[in-house]
Amino acid sequence: MKIANAYLMKEININHVRQVMKRVETATKPQLASLTKLSVVTVNSLVKELCDLGELFEDQTVPSNGGRPALTYRYNYDFSLALVMYINEKQGQDLITATVINLEDNMVFREEYTMPTFDQKHFYEIIGNVLALHDSIKVIGIGIPGQTVNGEITVSSHRQLEGIRMTEDLEAQFGLPVIMENDVNAAISGYCAKQELDEDLCVIGMYFPTKYPPGMGIYLNGKVIKGKLGMAGEVKYLPMGVDWYSPVEEEVFIETVCRMIQTVNAILAPDQVVIYQKLVDQDAVIQAWEKYQAKLSMPSDPGLVLIDSFQEDFEAGMRWLTLKALEPALVQFN
Repeated sequence: MKIANAYLMKEININHVRQVMKRVETATKPQLASLTKLSVVTVNSLVKELCDLGELFEDQTVPSNGGRPALTYRYNYDFSLALVMYINEKQGQDLITATVINLEDNMVFREEYTMPTFDQKHFYEIIGNVLALHDSIKVIGIGIPGQTVNGEITVSSHRQLEGIRMTEDLEAQFGLPVIMENDVNAAISGYCAKQELDEDLCVIGMYFPTKYPPGMGIYLNGKVIKGKLGMAGEVKYLPMGVDWYSPVEEEVFIETVCRMIQTVNAILAPDQVVIYQKLVDQDAVIQAWEKYQAKLSMPSDPGLVLIDSFQEDFEAGMRWLTLKALEPALVQFN
């Protein structure tokens, strides 16, 4: 037990040094000891280990008040990379975006691939090609327009995705952990993180693609609410009488959006509702919602935000989620 406790303490300390170095980027050993509240002896040992791993490297010497010059150490943000894949749509075609980011969330690679419809074999080939170019990739994050249940994509606006056991396939093929998230859940997480909103707010995100059914994400108390089997937010099942796979007239679309906001407001009373769409003029939606509200009695008035670029928040959310998966987990002893 003493050995186990000592090992756990070492893991805690090295992760503490790692997090401090990520934040400050460069530091001498005395500075690091001061910042971490660890002894210089402990810091010496941990810095050596992180240097041996390649996570830290020696940088430059700096004057130290008349004594021997001190050596600074720099954090290697490229020590671990993450591959983040997004499945979205662009001008009626599926758009696959492959992005490689480092631990500072800086982009080191980005490529876009268009497909008339989703092609599983081609998608896996893209991942394999990117991994071959960047051998420091340690995790794969994938944002999909759908939900996974027990490893299988069971619900998706992209029918070609249904039935695929993508996480299992990719982990077996490439030997890396795979993080999968619903696109709207990722987008509303990215929006809230970028806006630095208070965690106690309830924020709803609704995404209306061009040729697929809509989806919704619910952000509350600093996290996404997923519901049973991750199916919260599957608003395409609301009885709106709309065929989302066929072109929808502008008037019908706007009326349907207003009814969906009303439904969500009555159940969740959100602080904000974020609408991602570029099917109609944004001002037309705002004006229609104001008229809609005037005719009804509702318990609260959510702030309405319209955004025409879904991709930006989708990417921000997926990058944040995937980088979180690279945070070292503490070893647990039973």
